[in-house]
Amino acid sequence: MPYIVVDLEWNQAMSSKAQIFNKLPIKLRGEIIQIGAVKLTDDLHPGEEFQIDVKPVFFRRIHYKVKKLTGFDKERLANGVKFRGAIEQFLDWCGPDCTFLTWGFDDRSIMEQNLIVHDCDIDWMGNWVNLQVIYNLQVGGDRNQKSLATAMEHFGIEQTRVAHDALGDAYNTALVCSKLDLISGLEQYAGARRVLPGSSASGDGEDEGPEPIEHIALEHHATRDDVWADPAVHDFKCPDCGGSTEMTRWVNQGDRRYMSVARCPEHGAFLVRIRLRSCDDGTWTANRLVYRADDKMEEFYKAKSKLSRRCRRRRRPRKK
Repeated sequence: MPYIVVDLEWNQAMSSKAQIFNKLPIKLRGEIIQIGAVKLTDDLHPGEEFQIDVKPVFFRRIHYKVKKLTGFDKERLANGVKFRGAIEQFLDWCGPDCTFLTWGFDDRSIMEQNLIVHDCDIDWMGNWVNLQVIYNLQVGGDRNQKSLATAMEHFGIEQTRVAHDALGDAYNTALVCSKLDLISGLEQYAGARRVLPGSSASGDGEDEGPEPIEHIALEHHATRDDVWADPAVHDFKCPDCGGSTEMTRWVNQGDRRYMSVARCPEHGAFLVRIRLRSCDDGTWTANRLVYRADDKMEEFYKAKSKLSRRCRRRRRPRKK
């Protein structure tokens, strides 16, 4: 089975209230503007390469944050290949029965969203593996998500390709992949996702707990305040119907971890957890995990909320 390392770059809407969202069948978090990929050789080292720029049709204006990170401008966007044609070229290059390897969970969800809005086949997306899981299992030794730059530094890999370029990041990921025991990691992968943050709804470090129904990373925020301004954080939509929810206040759990309970009138309560992370390039990422909230989760939230209030009262200065 061929192993193909994939990285995507995508553009964002200029506003969370853009009218284009009213015309789309789903909430499109990002529109792909570049696909980069590297086939692994038989000895699991970087081999044949693929890259293509994709012309956006929904988010046509380049977001300033995306422009800063990727270097894309409107001329380059206009000269890209239409999405359907780009996917056809990509799949022709890949060949059949591939396993796709990515660094993080985001690339798969973004690809799936783009295939849906363009009414393309998604059956080929069966085998996608997040290499962060295997890295943490074999090297990381903890539950924190590691950046690609951190993994490269760990293995002493020199940065020879441009970061935030789809092919460059795919190539660097392939180099990290070559340092892992990939075959062993793949065999353990199905039960290894708990090594990443969010396996426990309580966030207290225990391994027991339900799996999240959603796990996405909100990337490329210039500041911490920009993370909280992201609609995916402060205007959470019901995963079942896409409708608005009523959210409780965010409770600080320490170590840049926060949680809230969101309630949909039709589909009930969801526990939403946010973990903030500062990246090597100075930007901020928020990992958002969503669980269907049972009574135990809601009681856990209430207990933490009360504790948080008591701590805030203790810190208040006494009036003279």
